[in-house]
Amino acid sequence: FHGKRTANGERFNKNALTAAHNTLPLDSKVRVVNIATGKEVTVRINDRGPRYGRTIDLSEAAARVLGMQHKGLARVAIHKIDEDDDNDSGGKS
Repeated sequence: FHGKRTANGERFNKNALTAAHNTLPLDSKVRVVNIATGKEVTVRINDRGPRYGRTIDLSEAAARVLGMQHKGLARVAIHKIDEDDDNDSGGKS
């Protein structure tokens, strides 16, 4: 997928902290927490997806921060970040 266009028109960069989600607004930011490790990363939603019953698709860089780049799948909590003050405004897991 590296280099292909995302839903917001930019080219996908596997080294950027981005993600795909089916319903969150494009260009919104979310904090993703790996439930097993407690590691977290803030990503920007720049694409639609995932398919196949998953909740979110992370870039390779984001997966690396969460320590899950080799596993492929992990249980995570997703918290939308309020752009006005960068505080949590809710969550979904």
